[in-house]
Amino acid sequence: MKKILALFVAFATFSCSNAQKTEFTKEALSETLLTPEGTQVAFQDIIKKAEGKTVVIEIWASWCGDCVKAMPKIKELQAKNPDVAYVFISMDKTADKWIAGIEKHELKGDHYMANDQMKGVFGKAIDLDWIPRYIILDKTGKIVLYRAIETDFDKINATLAKLK
Repeated sequence: MKKILALFVAFATFSCSNAQKTEFTKEALSETLLTPEGTQVAFQDIIKKAEGKTVVIEIWASWCGDCVKAMPKIKELQAKNPDVAYVFISMDKTADKWIAGIEKHELKGDHYMANDQMKGVFGKAIDLDWIPRYIILDKTGKIVLYRAIETDFDKINATLAKLK
């Protein structure tokens, strides 16, 4: 009986941790990110800036092989969905590597960098465990897809099609 109870608790914990969230935590919203101009902006203000638009957030890094591999897919997504706002949040360690990555991969959209990489405050606040990671917000700012990775572009495309 104890084994069954322990298994149930473990399953419930795992299921809840991977549950679809519909809003960001206060901690995530209040965390500041670096802009290419060298200023800090709160994540909630980044989301407000895109209010009224569907938003695709990509969390990435210039050193990430899977992120680079997914770049053509994000460009296809942008071509198919020009009315969507694209927000790129880098987990790079230095701003110069981040800016070089934006230029090298010709990423079009709004760009920000986490101040403390993947395992920092922002990464923990959004349950970041893999990059690239994609989050989609509807026009009201509600999260409609919380956890997608580079192999989930069918799911990403289907989600954006529903929001048109």
